[in-house]
Amino acid sequence: MLFTHLADDLFRPLASPSRAFNAALLLHLHARVFGDAAEPLRKSELLAAIGDFSAGWSQAEIADDEATPADPVERRSAVYRRLIEAGWLVERRERYVPVVDFDPDARLLIEELARIERGETRSYGGAVLEVLSALESAIASPAERSEALRNAAKASRTFLGHLRGLAGAMRKLEERILREPDLSAAFRLYFEEFVERHLVSDYRTLHTRFNPFRFRSGIVREAGRALRDPLTLRALAEGNLREGRAADKAAAERMVRTDLVEILSIFEGLDPHLDAVAEVVTRLERRISAALRYRDPRDSARIERAAAALRAVGAGEDDLAGMPAAQISLLRPPIGPPQLTNPRLPRRIIEFEPLPEIDVDPAIEAFIAAKDEFRRRITVTPERIAAYLDARLGGAKTLRGSEIVVDGVDGFVVFQRLREIDVLFDGLLRSRYRVARVEGRVSNGWLDCPDFLIERVPAAAARRGAGKAG
Repeated sequence: MLFTHLADDLFRPLASPSRAFNAALLLHLHARVFGDAAEPLRKSELLAAIGDFSAGWSQAEIADDEATPADPVERRSAVYRRLIEAGWLVERRERYVPVVDFDPDARLLIEELARIERGETRSYGGAVLEVLSALESAIASPAERSEALRNAAKASRTFLGHLRGLAGAMRKLEERILREPDLSAAFRLYFEEFVERHLVSDYRTLHTRFNPFRFRSGIVREAGRALRDPLTLRALAEGNLREGRAADKAAAERMVRTDLVEILSIFEGLDPHLDAVAEVVTRLERRISAALRYRDPRDSARIERAAAALRAVGAGEDDLAGMPAAQISLLRPPIGPPQLTNPRLPRRIIEFEPLPEIDVDPAIEAFIAAKDEFRRRITVTPERIAAYLDARLGGAKTLRGSEIVVDGVDGFVVFQRLREIDVLFDGLLRSRYRVARVEGRVSNGWLDCPDFLIERVPAAAARRGAGKAG
């Protein structure tokens, strides 16, 4: 897709002898000259901007070959033709006035190059926070902001790619440092490139109190909660379908599940990538430390020279008679409290007291049991729905919702979820029952809603569906 849409010669200025000038000129035109202008520029204005920018560069940096003119006016025209022929700029006429603009496909490429040049791909906190914000926005308003889920999945992939790129860049720099024969150059690479560029700007970010991974648990929690909530999944799928991002409801729901699973798998599986980065850091720090330790050649005769000097001093007793007395008292050596080892403090006796006997209040036990019973009564399970439907279908094959008599709160809790049995519990009951909308309404004193029809799936069809699912 990338190379079939871009011009064949688009990368030629970025691979020529003047690639540094061409890249800087393109970024300058994108950021300063065209900027936020809605209309294309006149050709004369663009030529003047190219001439002004070229004034700060030498002829050797601008010229692609010997044919590049040295005259500033002719040179700016040659640079302009270079960008036109490569496909970066498009020239046309409006009311007989020549105007120039970036090629639409080339503009997308220069925007990505500008983003890389600004260093935005090295921001951990921005990527993680962007995923969390987009995910929370999509889950809070799934009907109106389903597009935010797509943005969260895209930001997750970008973040994972950056994390992989960080480990790869560290390994590449490690190879450069190890291949460097000059230790001074190796140390310069280590401190200027490895430490300043990667450890300070990226890796150390992960080991601070405000590290971006403090949002990781929130991302995993929100994505997992959305995957387990069929109503949220349905609302997000309907948003995708309504906004034209999917052809049908099934494709829209698959898209939603794919995005959530991708976000969840990326942020649950970050530890191996972080371990790979930490391994490179530890290995390179150990090697640099060893190189510093053994940088100077070891002096094997140092001990012998020191012993010879001491023997010479001991043999010259007469020569030492006239030396002044030392200013150090042997009774009070030059060692102060900061240099002395503090004595170990006596170990404190651990005081303890027996634990009091706790009498459980029967009222509290009854309250806990009542809460458990309440939770059991309001929890809808596949087995509870199947037992409810089997008891009311009996020997019949179909049953309308308006024909079901709700005989209490327990029955109502199950009845209100019958219209969703095709998506509840990840479609677990789809092989046993089908639900369809029919004309009419259900009005039974408990619920007022459109009528629906529940059909029991034959056993043979249910087995075929289960075999296909398996």
